[in-house]
Amino acid sequence: MIRKKPFQRPQPQFRITANFNIRVPELRVLTDIGEMIGVMSTQEALERARTEGKDLVLVTETANPPIAKIIDLAKYRYQLQQKMAEGRKKSKAQDIKEVRFTPFIGEGDFQTRLKRVVEFLKKGDKVRLTLEFRGRAITKQEFGREHFDRVFAETADIATVEIQPRMLGKKMMAQLMPIKKK
Repeated sequence: MIRKKPFQRPQPQFRITANFNIRVPELRVLTDIGEMIGVMSTQEALERARTEGKDLVLVTETANPPIAKIIDLAKYRYQLQQKMAEGRKKSKAQDIKEVRFTPFIGEGDFQTRLKRVVEFLKKGDKVRLTLEFRGRAITKQEFGREHFDRVFAETADIATVEIQPRMLGKKMMAQLMPIKKK
């Protein structure tokens, strides 16, 4: 009988250099609250961390000399996880909404679709404009460009054109991106 392990969410991997894995001769050592102790050899720093019952964690490898903190390793891992979670919270996944037009669209329908475009842009989403040509309508591509130009003019204050109108097969596509608010 094969036993399956219960599902475990993969934990983020942090490459933390601590204690005896530190391979540099000299370190600038800080306390857990950020006060500078001074520049000392790695062995001295390890002894000091051991006497305090904490770990020596390499924080910045690129500095000269590298910077290490005397801190509880579990606490340091927790702080890194919190920092990454905070970064994920602040990054907003930007959706791409699509609004479809036809070359011979009525004025009321055009205004309705324009309202949707403005609504999506105000929410902060990108908007892809699609205009599909059917049958012989492909011979009248200038009507499609006129519709897109009208949409660009109406949304000029809240959006910029990210992708200029271009033909992809029988479809004309363009993309608008909302202007960032300061």
